[in-house]
Amino acid sequence: MESAATASGEINKNILNLAIPNILTNLSVPLLSFADTAVVGHLKHVYYLGAIAVGSMIFSFLYWGFGFLRMGTTGLTAQVFGEGNKAETAAVGGRAMLIAISFGILLIALAYPINKIAFAVVHASPEVEKYASQYFYIRIFAAPATLAIYVLHGWFLGMQNARYPMYLLISVNALNVILDLSFIYLGGMKSDGVALGTVIAQYFGMAFGLALLLSRYKEYVKLANLKAIVNRVNLKRFFNVNTDIFFRTLALIFTLSFFTAESAAYGDVVLAANTILIQLWVILSYAIDGFAFAGESLVGKYKGEGNSLKLRLSVRYIFYWGLIIATAFTAVYYFFDEPIISIFTNNKEVIQTALTFILWTSLTPTLNSVSFIWDGIYIGATATKTMRNTMMLAAFVFYLPIYYLLKPTLGNNALWLALVIFMVIRAVGLSYYAKRDIFSLVK
Repeated sequence: MESAATASGEINKNILNLAIPNILTNLSVPLLSFADTAVVGHLKHVYYLGAIAVGSMIFSFLYWGFGFLRMGTTGLTAQVFGEGNKAETAAVGGRAMLIAISFGILLIALAYPINKIAFAVVHASPEVEKYASQYFYIRIFAAPATLAIYVLHGWFLGMQNARYPMYLLISVNALNVILDLSFIYLGGMKSDGVALGTVIAQYFGMAFGLALLLSRYKEYVKLANLKAIVNRVNLKRFFNVNTDIFFRTLALIFTLSFFTAESAAYGDVVLAANTILIQLWVILSYAIDGFAFAGESLVGKYKGEGNSLKLRLSVRYIFYWGLIIATAFTAVYYFFDEPIISIFTNNKEVIQTALTFILWTSLTPTLNSVSFIWDGIYIGATATKTMRNTMMLAAFVFYLPIYYLLKPTLGNNALWLALVIFMVIRAVGLSYYAKRDIFSLVK
C-alpha cells in the first residue's frame, strides 16, 4: 500500500505540473484585453474604444454563461479517466463538443435579437452603438470556435494535461494581438479589425486544439461514436451537472454586475475607484485559479480511481499552495497600495478614493482564495448542486439584504462589506459540506 509520504511527494509534483501552466494560461487572458485596449485607444476617435468596451462586455456575458462547457467537461472527464474508462472519456469530449457547436450556431442565428436586447439595456452614444454593433456582428461568427475551445480546454485538463491548454490559449491570444495590429495599422481598419482578428484567431485555436487532440489522443478519438455520445443516462448527467454550474455562474454574474451598477450610483470617481479595486480581486483569481484548476483535474481523477488517500492529500496541498500565494498578494496589496493603483490611473482624486477603500481588497485575498479553490475541488467532484445552492444563498439571502440594510449609514463601504460577506458565506458553506460532498465520495 502506498505511504502518505510517497503520495504527498507525487501529489505536490502533480499540483505544480498542473497549476503553473494554468497560471501562465490565465495571465494571457488579461494581456489580450490590455493589448486590444491599448491599440484601439490610440486611434483618433474615443468612440472606437467605447465600441470595443461595450462589444467585449456583451460577449463576456454571453460566454461567461457558457463557462460550464469548460468546467463541467473537466470534472466529468477527470472522473471517467480516473476510472480507466476510455470509451466514456472519449464520449464526454464528443458530447460536450456537439453541445458547444450547436450552441455556437444558435448564437449566430440569434445575433440580431441579442444585439437589440443588449443595446436596449446599455445606453451608449450613437457612435459607440454603431461601431459596437459592427464589432458584434463580426465577432459573433466566432461563437462555435470559441465554445469548442472551452470544451478542448476542459477535456485536456480532465486528462491531467495543463500544457495543451497553455499552448492553445497563449497561441490564440498571441495571434489575436498580431492580427489586431495588422488589420488596424496595415489594413486601415478600426474596431472591426479587432473583431475580425478575434474571429480568425478563434478558428485557428479550434483547429490547433483539434490537431493537438489527434496528435496525442488518437486512440480516444477512434473510440468516440454517436451512440455513446447521445447515451440518454450520460447525457442527462451531463446536463444536470452543467445546469447547476450555469445557474451558479448567473448568480455570480448578477453579483458582480450589481456591484458595478451600485458603484456608478455613487458617482464617476467612486465607480472608477471600485473598478480598479475589483480588478485586483480579478488578478488574484487568475493566480489562484491555477490551483483551482489543478483541483478540478486531480479530485476528479482520484474520485474516479476511488483513491481516498490521494483525494484528501490533493485537497490539503492545493489549499497550502493557494493560501501561500494569497498571503503574498495580501502583502503586496497592503505595502504597495498606491503604486499599484497608480498603474491603473493618474487621476489624483480616483487614487485617493481607491486608497480610502483599499483595505477591502488588501485584507481579503486569503478569504477569497478559499472560495476559489473550493470551486475547483467541487467541480472535480461534480458536486455542483452544492456550488449552486451556496452561491444563491450568498447572493440573494446575504449580499443583497446586507447591502440595502447598511447602505443608508455606510454607503460605498456597505457595498464592499456585502461583497466580503458574500465571499465568507461561500467559503463557509463549501467548507461545511465538503465532508459530505467531497471526502465521503471514496472510502
